[in-house]
Amino acid sequence: MRFEDSGLNPEIVTAISYMGFENATPIQEKAIPEILAGHDLIACAQTGTGKTAAFILPVMHKIMANPSKKLNTLVIVPVRELAIQIDQQIEAFSYGTGITSLAIFGGGKGLDWGQEKKALSQGVDIVIATPGKLISHMNMGYVDFSEMKHLIMDEADRMLDIGFHDDIMKIIKACPPKRQNLMFSATMPPKIRKFAKEILNNPKEITIAVSKPAAGVLQAAYLVYNNQKIKLIHDLIKGKEEYKSVIIFSSTKKDVSEITRFLRRERFKVEGISSNLDQTERNKVMSDFKNKKFQILVATDVISRGIDIKGLNLVINYNVPKDAEDYVHRIGRTARADSTGVAITLINEDDMYSFSKIEKLIEKEIIKLPPSPDLGKGPEWKLNKKGGGRKPFKGRKKNTRGTKKPYRKKR
Repeated sequence: MRFEDSGLNPEIVTAISYMGFENATPIQEKAIPEILAGHDLIACAQTGTGKTAAFILPVMHKIMANPSKKLNTLVIVPVRELAIQIDQQIEAFSYGTGITSLAIFGGGKGLDWGQEKKALSQGVDIVIATPGKLISHMNMGYVDFSEMKHLIMDEADRMLDIGFHDDIMKIIKACPPKRQNLMFSATMPPKIRKFAKEILNNPKEITIAVSKPAAGVLQAAYLVYNNQKIKLIHDLIKGKEEYKSVIIFSSTKKDVSEITRFLRRERFKVEGISSNLDQTERNKVMSDFKNKKFQILVATDVISRGIDIKGLNLVINYNVPKDAEDYVHRIGRTARADSTGVAITLINEDDMYSFSKIEKLIEKEIIKLPPSPDLGKGPEWKLNKKGGGRKPFKGRKKNTRGTKKPYRKKR
């Protein structure tokens, strides 16, 4: 479908044509007509398929048809980086339309609070907010949802994973009962379907390429011990001039610091990003990385979803994601928009079980390689009879033989 045939306002079509977009992606082609028709919607599509435009463009069309001085649309997102990203996209899509938007998230300065208060009390067309910061404003009593027409939840699966269910329900109770609800998610586990039943009214459902990495991603894994990981990363990147942009994902802030320090000692241009940085510092790091001012970004999972970085060549998982769906989002940072990229995962003995679940989810066996000989021998890939790796230890097993005896510490 061409955007000019989608029924969208001609001014919106003109604005997105300046960005080089003429044809809708599959999720956009299916979602836009349903949203324009006023239906509630639950949509599932993997990262990088154009989900943001799928819900923002038709909502902008409806705002232009019925303008208001008060808040029209609320978009709830799990993390501040996604809020910023969506706000930036709205700014581009709305060029020349007069539509206004504001991202509201934690970690800002006092001046930000004043601007946010004004938008929530006096009106702005679209607010993109993280739940915690929005509730902080709601508790002050000045947030005006009286004319809100659209409630959008993006990355709904991630919001539930983080534990935002109760916060979201509190926000929803404050919204007008007569509204259009749109829920977008990269995965569709049972908890999302249950959540949708709590919120949506006879929704239309769209599913596009659930939990599958982009076809252009070359996936591989290395079987390594923890003390081999950093040196292996050095070997993978050294001399690879074609890798202009590299992201290394780690599960902990400590690892981010250690990896960043090591690569700096080896003369790589590298920066780390985690919750240790304030929002201004994080924004600068992300901006510099997008503008190719340094080669390697080492990050925690905070940026694994919703951030569009063009020209990303390599993604390295320093740790195997514990949730299989997160693997798709991490490696989804590369091979965007029909491009190609490389995704490499480092697997230690304890990560084999988690990685076997990833392979089951994506229905593909990933090639597993040993470290180079100079790093020493790595662990062997071991599968149990059920097809998984070694399950993580979860504590002392219960005594199930005969009468249960109390545990006594030996002296």
